[in-house]
Amino acid sequence: MPSLHPMYRGISANFVRGGATVLENAAHGSVEERNFEKTPIFYLLSRGERTGRWILAKGEGLDYPQLAEFALAGGTDHLVSLCEFPNELALRGLGFSLTSDAPGGFSDDQLAIVKALVPALGLAAYRVAVSKTATEILAVYTGARTSARILAGETQRGTGGSINAAILLADLRNFTALTEVYQPGEIVEFLNEHFELIDRHVEENSGEILKFMGDSVLAIFPTDADDPQKACMAALASAKNLLKATEELNRERTGNGGPNIGVDVVLHLGEVFYGNVGARGRLDFTVIGRAVNEASRLEKLCGTLEQPLLMSESFATTCAVPCQYLGSFELRGVSKRAEVFRLADAAE
Repeated sequence: MPSLHPMYRGISANFVRGGATVLENAAHGSVEERNFEKTPIFYLLSRGERTGRWILAKGEGLDYPQLAEFALAGGTDHLVSLCEFPNELALRGLGFSLTSDAPGGFSDDQLAIVKALVPALGLAAYRVAVSKTATEILAVYTGARTSARILAGETQRGTGGSINAAILLADLRNFTALTEVYQPGEIVEFLNEHFELIDRHVEENSGEILKFMGDSVLAIFPTDADDPQKACMAALASAKNLLKATEELNRERTGNGGPNIGVDVVLHLGEVFYGNVGARGRLDFTVIGRAVNEASRLEKLCGTLEQPLLMSESFATTCAVPCQYLGSFELRGVSKRAEVFRLADAAE
């Protein structure tokens, strides 16, 4: 079946008599996708037909690599049936293939059984595809943890609650100036490269990106009530890894004549509201609160202090690593002065 997943063009389930079922995802740009035009399914689609049969024992269809492989394995007959899904979805339908190794191929009775089976199989596959697509696409746009809460029924404005979390806010340095120099397509490519790095290192440490805001990223690491240090260490590991990965990316990009794009990261620990915010018919499942505002204001100090990684007092005193005190600073819109820290150098 085709897929709406941004990483995969389609999914197939392959099974052989006496063996296990194997699920395979064909990534966009993969060999499987590039070779799709060399398949019986593409042949039927291009001709507007819904069924096709190739008697392998008579040498039919052997110009298709897959059918030639089946014939070498003893296949004698190959049958393909297509089932269309409702056209309001980008999921076009189901391709169902059967290969026989019987000496005479499929009998008339077997062909009749397959013909009767396909509509029911298509309905079942459609139900699976819609459910799977809704779950996967929601996770792509909101994150796995958030999508699970939405699918569990938290869909009304105001639903949610207060949680304690380590907050990671990452912002691309001087990125606005690049929009004056580079074309929109190039700008998007730069953003995607950095967002990919940030997402990879946030996710591998059990964090979740909640929002892309222009050239900024907001991620959270919910804390365990008995061990808030664990979330802080996860957020810190993400920050250190993504900064290192950014240096490597910049070396590669500048080596090819591209720009050096730094990343400023702020780590904070505090209470936030995690839930649905917005209009009744247009919601955003996100975090808001004083801690989020403080993290945003702290990020502005990265450039002032010439530090790519800053930590709030609550974060620095909770994480289990040596930190250096940088001073007390006023934050716009925040009544209390912020005590700001950075990681201590090894020599210190």
